[in-house]
Amino acid sequence: MKIQNKKILASILFVLISFVCAAQGGNPPPPMPPPPPGLPIDGFTTLALVVGAFFGIKKTIQNSKD
Repeated sequence: MKIQNKKILASILFVLISFVCAAQGGNPPPPMPPPPPGLPIDGFTTLALVVGAFFGIKKTIQNSKD
């Protein structure tokens, strides 16, 4: 292939690719709704704190006896 033919082929491909890229346009998706306001922390957090305090007090009492 001659250099002139390669330039013509490259030009044609460039024009065709630009048409394909322009055809890809469209409307962007709608924005997501805002998150719900102030949801409470899961109820098991309180249970975990109570159990942790129980084991902490139990361990402290065991260590003070020894």
